[in-house]
Amino acid sequence: MTAPATFPASSTLRRFAERVTALADAPIPAAIRAGVVAVVPLTIVGGLFMLIAHPPLPALERAIAPWAPLLEIPVTATFGLLALFVALAVAHDLGGRRGQDRLSSVVLAGVSFLLVSLDPATAALRMEALGSAGILTAILVAVIAVEVQAFMARKGTVIRMPGEVPQIVAESFAALVPLAVLLTGFWLVRFVLGFDLTDGLRRLFQPLVFALDTLPGIVVYAFLVTALWSFGVNGDNALDTVVAPVFLQYLATNAEAWDAGLPAPHTTALGFFTTFVNVGGTGATISLALLLLNSLDPVARKVSRLSLPAQLFQINEPLFFGLPIVLNPLLMVPYVLNAVLLTTTSWLLMEWGLVGRPVVGIPWTTPPVIGHWLVTGGDWRAAVWGVLSIVLSMAVWWPFARAYERRRLAPVSASASPSTPTSAFTPEHLR
Repeated sequence: MTAPATFPASSTLRRFAERVTALADAPIPAAIRAGVVAVVPLTIVGGLFMLIAHPPLPALERAIAPWAPLLEIPVTATFGLLALFVALAVAHDLGGRRGQDRLSSVVLAGVSFLLVSLDPATAALRMEALGSAGILTAILVAVIAVEVQAFMARKGTVIRMPGEVPQIVAESFAALVPLAVLLTGFWLVRFVLGFDLTDGLRRLFQPLVFALDTLPGIVVYAFLVTALWSFGVNGDNALDTVVAPVFLQYLATNAEAWDAGLPAPHTTALGFFTTFVNVGGTGATISLALLLLNSLDPVARKVSRLSLPAQLFQINEPLFFGLPIVLNPLLMVPYVLNAVLLTTTSWLLMEWGLVGRPVVGIPWTTPPVIGHWLVTGGDWRAAVWGVLSIVLSMAVWWPFARAYERRRLAPVSASASPSTPTSAFTPEHLR
């Protein structure tokens, strides 16, 4: 039995994979990724309260309407303060990576972010800056706060207390000088110079924010994610530092609009890619697992059967590395093609109003179809599209899966009688 063809693991390819992985795992990108992931539970809980306040059944929504204002309070406490929590989460993670006291890092970032969120005219907090509009600002402020803290600690420009002083007291005094520097710096920028960080970042990232919500932009993203995975690089981790804050901002904006009874403005909000494109894992590999469940090739059959339970929860590593798909030109093509196809069709269906847009945060491990229904706030059409997505991706995988199986069984087929079937996709071999 022959093994499937793969690309040679050249030293150049290995170095490329190592460099991309190292870049994605550097302290700042890793902390940003961890900070965004850390606040996802807030979007889930806030989304659940939105679903309760605005259920998908009109009769039930009318019955709950008197209680809706009360039910929306947790929505404000989660989505309405999302940027603040992002700042705290990023600072907590980055502070640990930089060897700083995490609590001090959180305090420095939190105070700094609240300072730049004040209205210069009234010195009152601008609530819109604490929500989806301030996510990019929150990330920048948190990174600056921790980097200043770590730099001053390395240079010894902090207050050191005697060893007999309790650790918590020593850490609080060590944060005094960095806090003074940070507050002075952000005060000068925001109030003396009058520069609005949130507006400046919005203008700076406007091309990216715009592109990711367009069909060409999200298709390019889908291609890059699956292409990187095909060469053994975690495509999601490599790109999440850039795109995750944008997708999270989209989701918060959609949730606010949906809660107000308005159409969701963003198609590619957080949940679009993980639910509508990564059906059963990146590349919709759950469909490949279903096709190979009864394969005549024992390796493919065993791998697909072992991986299928995990793929119901969007985890496809057993299949991805077990067949393998990685560095296997025969399976890399449909892997990338499925991501591009599902991205395009899902985007068009949402743009045409045939399927609802993401408005509720859900765990990326939510099973397909159920996830389609939940992430769109209970849109049954999205659930139907979830089923059709699996069927569509099976059609894409089908010829490549048959070719893969024929290649695996070539020696066996050559020695078998002419009447011996060579594909597991015939009814007589289903068992």
